[in-house]
Amino acid sequence: MKLSKYIKGYKLAIVFIALTSFTIIKWQQKPTLYIIGDSTVQNSDGNGRNELWGWGSLLYPYIDTNKIAIRNHAKAGTSTRTFIYDGRWDKILETLQPGDYVIMQFGHNDHAGVDDTTKQKGTLLGTGDSTREIISIKTHQKEIVHTYGWYMKKFITEAKAKGATPIVCSLVPRYRWEKNGEVVKEAEYPEWAEAMAKENGAYYINLNRIIASHWKEMGQAQVKTFFPGDGTHTNLTGAQLNAACVIEGLKKVKDCSLNNYVR
Repeated sequence: MKLSKYIKGYKLAIVFIALTSFTIIKWQQKPTLYIIGDSTVQNSDGNGRNELWGWGSLLYPYIDTNKIAIRNHAKAGTSTRTFIYDGRWDKILETLQPGDYVIMQFGHNDHAGVDDTTKQKGTLLGTGDSTREIISIKTHQKEIVHTYGWYMKKFITEAKAKGATPIVCSLVPRYRWEKNGEVVKEAEYPEWAEAMAKENGAYYINLNRIIASHWKEMGQAQVKTFFPGDGTHTNLTGAQLNAACVIEGLKKVKDCSLNNYVR
């Protein structure tokens, strides 16, 4: 009788230890910061072998990776539409968990015409519910194309549904200047990004204007050295500035808990 009680107690202790160990493992699991975007966020293989860099590859020094993991899923050539259409977003959703973060920056490839028959990556302008039906050059099937805002809303709401925190960045500026010395804003993409963030409960960083303010202080001649090829893709120095501006903008969002992981 005493032996059976001992065995029963032993079994209960084993179950308790197992459950406690599982809880500790889950508790110790680091959250993940997912980064999504286009080539201005991650260019080529992310190692700058073609002299071009995206800011996502240079965010690591600012983040305490002992406490949070970083996964840069940005891909050159993608728009909001193709990031979803190519299955990249679904892949992230498979592993996205409560406590994770998703920081997103799109727009450079969204401006491409929807009717472009060679790349088909553009989205409709604005944030409304307008749609256009096309035939996909990849599948030769019908595809319903939505507005830039519609796709951004999808990223935000689906991230939140997983218990993650979405952070929207406006697109980084190209090397384009107005006659009055202001940096070209790239249509209304910053406003559309901000509207979707505010309407759907995401944080917003006006990265476009933060970078533009630093460019104005530096002057056009110095900023031009950031662009070894075209006026869109930066070298290491330019991408370092962009990454610093992401952190600058993040720190201004006082109630965003991602700041707890900033060095």
